[in-house]
Amino acid sequence: MLYRDRTDAGRQLARKLRHYAGRPEVLVLALPRGGLPVAFEVALALAAPLDIFLVRKLGVPGHEELAMGAIATGGVRVMNEQVVGRIVIPPQLIERVAAAEQAELERREREYRGDAPHPDVRGKTVILIDDGLATGSTMRAAVAALSQQGPAKIVVAVPVAAEETCEALADEVDEVVCGAIPEPFFAVGYWYEDFDQTTDDEVRELLSRSRAERPEPLNA
Repeated sequence: MLYRDRTDAGRQLARKLRHYAGRPEVLVLALPRGGLPVAFEVALALAAPLDIFLVRKLGVPGHEELAMGAIATGGVRVMNEQVVGRIVIPPQLIERVAAAEQAELERREREYRGDAPHPDVRGKTVILIDDGLATGSTMRAAVAALSQQGPAKIVVAVPVAAEETCEALADEVDEVVCGAIPEPFFAVGYWYEDFDQTTDDEVRELLSRSRAERPEPLNA
């Protein structure tokens, strides 16, 4: 195991991002639910504001852990053409999965954000965080959606990732920070001692705590 849990992973990842500490243009965005406990620790360490950016994986029917693509807030859809082509997934089945995930994305928007506005990323350095990267479909959807909103810089940061995914993302964003790139990779959860699912209640609690206090950042 590389990490005890997502909190431990976030604290370790924050050390690799200390050059962003205390910079007023930095905004930390988490991919909920699993990315939020990681991002919470990073935002605390950097003394940066924290928010969420919602993305939903499109799982292959019958093999839902395998991502054929993802959708994000703003109507962005990113497909993994290798997976779609290899398995030959009918378009109508893709649309059915996308519709179900869109409904869940909208539910989570209401659940987590309520009436609060979406963060303004224009001109910001956005550090986009998840608990790990396997195929990268979910992160690519988030990057595509964010790119349309005018940030000055997009940084993808994760505690653990597959090597080929880190390398591919490096061509799509300004910086990629992968805390560990184990080989063989296996799966994100393999590298955590505790990889229990983050709950809706935990998401709301962490967002509330992040707004209540922003401590001094790590020394650069």
